[in-house]
Amino acid sequence: MYDTVPATNDTTPVTNGTTSRRYAEKVYAGVLGKIIGVYLGRPVEGWPYSAITERFGLVATYVNDALGIPLIVADDDISGTFAFARAVLDNPGRVPGPADVGDTWLNYIIEDRTILWWGGMGRSTEHTAFLNLRRGIPAPHSGSAELNGRTLSEQIGAQIFSDAFGLMCPGDPERATALTRAAASVSHDGDALESAGLLAALRALAFDESDLDVLLDTAAHVVTSPAVRALLDDVRAHCSTGQDWRAVRAWVDEHYGYARYPGPCHALSNLAMSLGALIAAGDDFPRSVAIASSVGFDTDSNAGTVGCLNGVRLGLDALATGPDLRTRVADRLLVVTAEGGECVSDATREADRIVSSASLLATGRPLPRRPRFAFAHRGSVQGFTACRYHAGRPILPNAQDIDVPDTVEVPQVTEVPEVRNDPSVPGGALLVRFGATAHVSTPTFLDPAETAGNFSTVASPSLYPGQTITARVSAVGHGIRVRPYALYATGENGSVTTRYGEESTPGPEPHTVRWQVPALGNHVPFRLGFSFSAPALAPGTGTGTDGDEQPAEARLHELDWDGAPERFEQQGLLLSSIWDTTPAALAPWVSSAKNFEADFTVTYSVSHPGPLGVVTTGTRDWTDYTIASRLTFSLHDAAGLVVRSRGHRRFHAGVFSGRDRLLLLRQHDGVRTVLAETPFQYRPDRPYDVELRCRGRELTLTVDGVARLTATTEDALGGAAGFLVEGGAVQADGALITRSAAP
Repeated sequence: MYDTVPATNDTTPVTNGTTSRRYAEKVYAGVLGKIIGVYLGRPVEGWPYSAITERFGLVATYVNDALGIPLIVADDDISGTFAFARAVLDNPGRVPGPADVGDTWLNYIIEDRTILWWGGMGRSTEHTAFLNLRRGIPAPHSGSAELNGRTLSEQIGAQIFSDAFGLMCPGDPERATALTRAAASVSHDGDALESAGLLAALRALAFDESDLDVLLDTAAHVVTSPAVRALLDDVRAHCSTGQDWRAVRAWVDEHYGYARYPGPCHALSNLAMSLGALIAAGDDFPRSVAIASSVGFDTDSNAGTVGCLNGVRLGLDALATGPDLRTRVADRLLVVTAEGGECVSDATREADRIVSSASLLATGRPLPRRPRFAFAHRGSVQGFTACRYHAGRPILPNAQDIDVPDTVEVPQVTEVPEVRNDPSVPGGALLVRFGATAHVSTPTFLDPAETAGNFSTVASPSLYPGQTITARVSAVGHGIRVRPYALYATGENGSVTTRYGEESTPGPEPHTVRWQVPALGNHVPFRLGFSFSAPALAPGTGTGTDGDEQPAEARLHELDWDGAPERFEQQGLLLSSIWDTTPAALAPWVSSAKNFEADFTVTYSVSHPGPLGVVTTGTRDWTDYTIASRLTFSLHDAAGLVVRSRGHRRFHAGVFSGRDRLLLLRQHDGVRTVLAETPFQYRPDRPYDVELRCRGRELTLTVDGVARLTATTEDALGGAAGFLVEGGAVQADGALITRSAAP
């Protein structure tokens, strides 16, 4: 767990090896403000202003239910912001420049699928820049006006993907601006970089200054573009706090609307509208994101920009005023990249990464890892809510599983437990208050009840069968029982199966609960939870005034798991019919290969026409383990197994190549290093039992029970496991991941 100092005014990210509590909380507020704004504006993204006002007026609350879509979905503003910010932690020892961020793009983006608007070369700014990078054109030339023209290079993306870099530089607008411009220059140039730099300076300054006029005065000094400076001065002169938001929108549209600039979504139009929303709302956080969500333009992007800045500027307490915009979000977000195990995330985890990045930039050292769930910030629940799959279902004594819905007849209970952060507990805790029973859970994979098609959503679980969870739980009241459980989607008809762990009875002091998540065929859990039950009290024997019963209370203080599973396996045929080549059991795998499908004769088929056809499952905390599969080769240049993948251009692999060699290699961005190789004649259409083990810095490739290659690598960072194919196809029968003892 990160150390904190009880400072009230310190926003320095690191002081004598400790993290400023106020700084960390403001980063969390900025992240939370960002995702709240995006979720508010996303359902009406692309709508004409007239349609928004006719249907909703001011979008002051979430409207997704009215439109029949989920609230928590993949969004480019969220995925791009937090994925591209990994450039800092992924490149320790230096401040990342444009080329580093360009490599980050290539490592985490899956072409035509994740993060970007894939609108085509010369039409989509980011797609064009990505294709330039793929052609070997490095950043910043990849996003330059010289190469792509001014119209493409000055669209909105620079200012919507760069919030995190400003959050890493509290009180230092010049550094925030420089870091942001460097990152954004991968795809943008000119006034788009100036707009992004201005917003970055505002975020950096907002850690120490809440007065918006002072912020705008101070941040103006980083602006070098006459057009951006004139826009800033003009908006400030014509917009005022408390002004009717419709009048603000009308003025911005007349003077800086899309009709004034070329391209589909110009940076200056959206900068003007974001500034107008900030000024009109004053110090009212909910109103600021509501205005940005209601005025047309790029609603989710602008609301996210406004929400992030005002989260930092006004703090967490401002998010609690007006409509409740926190409870339904429950901190949840998705970061959709080639590193699938980091997709299902929350505001606390992403804030922690930003704080750790700030420490790395300031001191050369990232902060130590803390438990996945520590509920360290006020109001943080990290995805935990009353479990929708067990609403009204008490835990059954000795139950091992319950299929939902209606496979077990149980008495119905109408109570909904109270689930919230308990700030009275030092360091934070999750409070669950209930009557007789409660089930609370958090997502660990994509929830089948929350599917949306606006952006491609690919992910791997954060939790696998064979991993052991460790929780610290306490309870107030006699005889309260707790059991961990996991939910698995087990059928195409929406059926869900629950597996429970052992029951225990915690007391008022934190009690340790350990449980190894069980296997259930080829399925993986998508939610992890805890059930609580309290003994029935005779009338008049409660603990309240006059013998009234009082709700039972339990607290989850910490929850964590780490390392590869003891054993996780998928095997056999996954097809239910010849037409079902992408069955549910493939969902845990993230593929940048052109074709990854269930096969007719074996478990998987992987095909890719060029280099770097990578398919992985797992998380970055998988360090020491073995992956095993039976591989059959057909046409190919190289194919084999992958370990320690952090994205699809940073991994180690054991491969068969040219029908006459075995290789152990390390792929690091555009550099491939052969660590060891040996002659080995192998035949097409003949299966080979292949194992690749990583343990410490040692890699071992075993074929048909014989260790053929061993090599030492320069790093032992953890990462996902899977397959690699280049220039052809490979069939893989089964996949078995087993944990190795640390060296």
